[in-house]
Amino acid sequence: MVKKRRVDKKSSVAKKKVVKKKLSKKAIRNKKNRNLLIYFMPYSEIAKEDSIGRIKKIMGIVLDQKIIILQGRLKADEEIRLIENSMTLIDNIPGFQGIEIAAISGDSEFDNLFHKVRHNIARILVGEQDAITIIGPATIVKDIKKDPKKIELMLSRG
Repeated sequence: MVKKRRVDKKSSVAKKKVVKKKLSKKAIRNKKNRNLLIYFMPYSEIAKEDSIGRIKKIMGIVLDQKIIILQGRLKADEEIRLIENSMTLIDNIPGFQGIEIAAISGDSEFDNLFHKVRHNIARILVGEQDAITIIGPATIVKDIKKDPKKIELMLSRG
């Protein structure tokens, strides 16, 4: 806001007039991008979608400069398509530098054959929901360090 002073001819009292500046759409978008937004996505939100629908939904959220924490894990071919799509968008969208993606799973070490079979049947039926996947734009997510049981995420402000 810019404040201007105006003096009346009849009185020497100064009146303040407030002039509001209109922000351009780009300035509004930049103002929104200063905040770090994390979007938690339960697997049930994308479970009914086909592979293309999942990729479109995830890319839309990442293009809005949000970091996604997905309950579950994408299939290997979906991860590959997601990376391919982001690579094609790098040249077409100014300021987009790609995506960073990492996933960790729960303990896969089981004592006996029965537990392994039971876990694999459950994974086939409902998907791998004992995993967490982090997906974010490369402009915000600078580095992901992945150990078998944890993920370290280094972020930067845009």
